[in-house]
Amino acid sequence: MIEPLPLKSIHHVELLVGNAKQAAFYYRKAFGFSQLAYAGPETGVRDQASYVLQQGDIRLVVSTPMFPTDPMSVHLQKHGDGVLDIAFLVDDVDACYNEAVGRGARAALPPYDRADEFGRIRRAKIRAYGDTLHSFISLADYRGPFLPGYQLRRRPSAGAGLKKIDHIVGNVEDGRMNDWGTYYNKVLGFHQFMSFDDKDISTEFTALRSKVMADPTGTIKFPINEPAAGRKKSQIAEYLDYNLGAGVQHIALLTDDIVHTVSVLRDNGVEFLQVPPSYYDIVWDRVGDVDERKDDIRELGILVDRDESGYLLQLFTKPVEDRPTLFYEIIQRKGCEAFGKGNFKSLFQAIEREQAERGNL
Repeated sequence: MIEPLPLKSIHHVELLVGNAKQAAFYYRKAFGFSQLAYAGPETGVRDQASYVLQQGDIRLVVSTPMFPTDPMSVHLQKHGDGVLDIAFLVDDVDACYNEAVGRGARAALPPYDRADEFGRIRRAKIRAYGDTLHSFISLADYRGPFLPGYQLRRRPSAGAGLKKIDHIVGNVEDGRMNDWGTYYNKVLGFHQFMSFDDKDISTEFTALRSKVMADPTGTIKFPINEPAAGRKKSQIAEYLDYNLGAGVQHIALLTDDIVHTVSVLRDNGVEFLQVPPSYYDIVWDRVGDVDERKDDIRELGILVDRDESGYLLQLFTKPVEDRPTLFYEIIQRKGCEAFGKGNFKSLFQAIEREQAERGNL
């Protein structure tokens, strides 16, 4: 058995975007995030501008490179807006980095210190699928608002009831899902939480395969998707075309009250995928009774599924940028630890309708 790396939690997710100031405004006004901190030329950071956004235990950092020669500008031109770095909080950066590289991880940045008046942090980076990074960060000697170089710049928002990151999904090329599952097992010590083949996730036109890798506690979960053969282009193939390779497809955000959260997000202008009304003619026979009002679930277009441990409610946004790449899932769990297998067909049909409108099905 492979010993897992001692990852404590996801510290933050950094998104590389074309205009960080506008992206921060969008996440504040649409998703209800509060701005916590800022780094940029005014704080002594000359090469980029970054805004830290927080809601519950979720921290997103939206960053924009200042100069066209910056490697981040090349990344941005290639992939468009999307996830650059999924950063882990650890106690010993050097031990985690050295162990990961020793197990076969590709090094991106060896351990280094960064300091300001609040203390010192230690950080290192390794590479994952596509151009996605994983940082190891230790804050044992730091008492600042976020990381060195950031200043407290609070802009509070009312919030939407989002609590924490439930899982982060990556799309990889055909035939690479097992490779990346092996990578997360060998390098980070994750185990296979569950898997789905193209018989589980398919419609008349498209299909995909998925494998969920998780840390020993089950608090960090990374599903990995690959396209499967179908009559038409799958959503994964479309993503790979527009992202020019593998990358993060969506981030699932957990709420304790999905009816409230989705109501707020809809009022704020967030656009969601829509399933046909006929979905609700049969779903209750499959799922049974739930605590929430069924009329609210139908009105908001929320999907419902159940396993032997309980049920879940979920809804997926449309892509949050012009390229059909990154989107978000809003999820509430009532005992169920699965991923909504019973909803896959209805969800994929909704995605296919969006693909058809883009001319990409």
